[in-house]
Order: sequence, then structure tokens, then C-alpha cells
Amino acid sequence: MTKLQPVRGTQDLIGEEARRHGHVVATARRVAGLYGCTEWSTPIFEATSVFSRNLGETSDVVTKEMYTFEDRGGDSITLRPEGTAGVCRALVSNGLTQTLPQKIFYTGPMFRYERPQKGRYRQFHQIGLEIIGAAEPLADAEAIACGWQILRELAITESVTLNINTLGDRESRDGYRAALVEYLSRYEGELSAESKVRLVKNPLRILDTKDAGDIRLLEKAPVIYQHLNAASAAFYDGLKAALQQMGIRFVENPRIVRGFDYYNHTAFEFVSTGLGAQGTVLGGGRYDQLVEQMGGPPTPGIGWGAGIERLAMLLAESPALPRPVAVIPMSEAETEEAIAVAVWLRNQGIAADIGYRGNFKRRLERSNKINAMYAVIIGQDEVARGVVTLKSLDDGTQREVAVGDLAAAVS
Repeated sequence: MTKLQPVRGTQDLIGEEARRHGHVVATARRVAGLYGCTEWSTPIFEATSVFSRNLGETSDVVTKEMYTFEDRGGDSITLRPEGTAGVCRALVSNGLTQTLPQKIFYTGPMFRYERPQKGRYRQFHQIGLEIIGAAEPLADAEAIACGWQILRELAITESVTLNINTLGDRESRDGYRAALVEYLSRYEGELSAESKVRLVKNPLRILDTKDAGDIRLLEKAPVIYQHLNAASAAFYDGLKAALQQMGIRFVENPRIVRGFDYYNHTAFEFVSTGLGAQGTVLGGGRYDQLVEQMGGPPTPGIGWGAGIERLAMLLAESPALPRPVAVIPMSEAETEEAIAVAVWLRNQGIAADIGYRGNFKRRLERSNKINAMYAVIIGQDEVARGVVTLKSLDDGTQREVAVGDLAAAVS
């Protein structure tokens, strides 16, 4: 029988990988709480229109990467490729557009059919944050600041640079699009096949190209800053001023557009050199039309997503395994007392391990294998006197401790 393996582009999170993953999530959840976020959990699959209609019909995710299928009822269903669209759908579906702003944290698996590579899987996991219902640039700065604090508390900011850009409002973006098309049309014959398509359907996406020839052509292309109207320029200035007040350093990068069509005004990426090649580890932007596209009222929003796998790879050290207390009966006769001690320790919030089989020697050997801090040894004499022998597995010292004092002794 063929040995079963994970499907290509997926992985099992076990041991050290699971600890790294959990540490990223726990850190992000805690920091997001400091910014007033509550946690939401949306389904991992949605009606296909939630994504195809709102991410942009020419985006790579919609055209190449979505896992879409027809269910038994004949409905078109898509495994979520990102988190923002589902959160905005949930806002509308649950009638929460009248209780704004909403500050939301989420985490969970996402799905994209793309070539698996280092730190990139077909089932991957994200943390994300959305601030919905705030139109001010301070909300954008706070979203960015929360992302920065998460990276800082994960101790990975040394290799990370914040890149920011503005896409302006619709008027500014339309003016810039016209200027960009005029410039690139002169070199249409030199563009990559993909950029030729984008030139007709979504020219701003050419700024996101990875083709070396396209990148050279863009070096002299017009930039968005030359086409901002007064309102868009004021918004961008407000964002930069707020980031400076928060002490967050940034680089202005006019080529950042992000991958989805719903962005306007702010677009940003935290880019790391710690993965062997420059890569985005956290990115997002403002989306003032997305909730309305979901059937809700006009509602501004700002948010970001970050790949947990990539963040976990950047951690300098793996989180240490918790060190339990090993409860060891001297013989089968003391098993009942050992169980009672283990239950009592756990009720006090102390991790306790009790072996299921083996003699005293083997159980003591196992306590070292699981990196226990102490061994609580229970023999007939100890049971009779209401004590246990507490042995430090770090230095080998041991002493008798009353059962009632055991929690304090091992804390």
C-alpha cells in the first residue's frame, strides 16, 4: 500500500513548527488586544462572488489561484484566499454596520493554488487586522503600528523595513492611470505578455510586476505623487505625520499597489531580508468601497494580513517546550495516590505528567526525556506520612514536601 503523504503545498504542523506557529498567533492576539481588537472567525469557504467580485477580476488570485468548486447543491464555493473580504461580508451579514468602528483580529488557514516554495504553501495561515468604520489617516497609522509592534515583540524587526505608498482617491487614481497608460503604451512591444494584458485591463497592476524588463521600463514611469488631488495629498501627509509621531520609520515606495483591486489611499508592506531574498511578511491597505460592494452602506476600512509561516521562519529561536512535573509512583500500589497528586497539581495550574506503564526506573528515565523540572516520587512510606519526595531534575537534589505545599515548591 502506498504510504500516504500530505497533499503538495500543505504541511503538518508538529513539534517545533507547531510551537513557532502558536507563538506567532499568541503574540499577535495579545498585541491586537492592546489596540482594542476583538477576535472574529469566519468560514474557510464562502460564495465565490465574495472573492471574485471584490478582489478584482484581473488579480492573480482570482484568475489563477482560487480553489473554486461546485457543491452538491450546485452553488459555486471558494476556499478563502485572503481574510478581508470574508470579514467585510460578515460585518454586513451580521448587521454590524451601525456599530462602528469595529476593530477586528483574525487568524486561520487560507488557500491559493500557486507554486509551493520556501515559506509559501497552498494551504497557508494568516493573522490579520481590520479597522472598519474609520475614515481618518490615524486609523491607518494605528493599523500599521499594531503590525509593527507584533513584529517587534517577535524580535524580527532588525531585518524588516516598512514601505508605504498612496493610491489616492478615485479622481487621483484615474488621472494617474491615464498618465501611466500613456507612458507604457510607447513601450508596449517591450512589455511582458502579462503586462500587455494588464495595460488594457488594470494598468496599475503593472507596478507589481516581477519581470525584469518591465521593472526597467518603470524606472522612468510617472509616479502617483504627481497626480494626487488636494484631499488625497492631505490624507497621505496625515498618515506620514502620525507614523512619525509614533516613532515608526518608513520608506516611501511609489511602486506598491498590493494585489487586490479594492485598495485606495494607503498601501503598505513590511519587507524582510531575513528569508534569503527580499519578501513581504505583512502588508495591507485602505479599502473604502469594499463593504459597499458587499451590499452594505459606504463604509471606510483599513487592514492587513501576514503569513504565519513566514513570520515563524524569522524567529531567532524556537519557543521552549513547557517543563512539566513528573509524578512517579514507586510501584503499582501507589498509582491511586499518584493520580490524585497529578489531578491536584493540574487544578493548581501546574503541568503534570504521569506515566501509564513501566517500573520506577523507566518512569524516572522518561521524566528526563520529557524535560520535566521535577519528579514527584510517591512510595508507601510517603503516603503514610502525607508527604512526597521532590527531586530536582536539574541538579539532582531532593527533599520531602508535604502534599499541601507541593504547588508552592514547584512554582
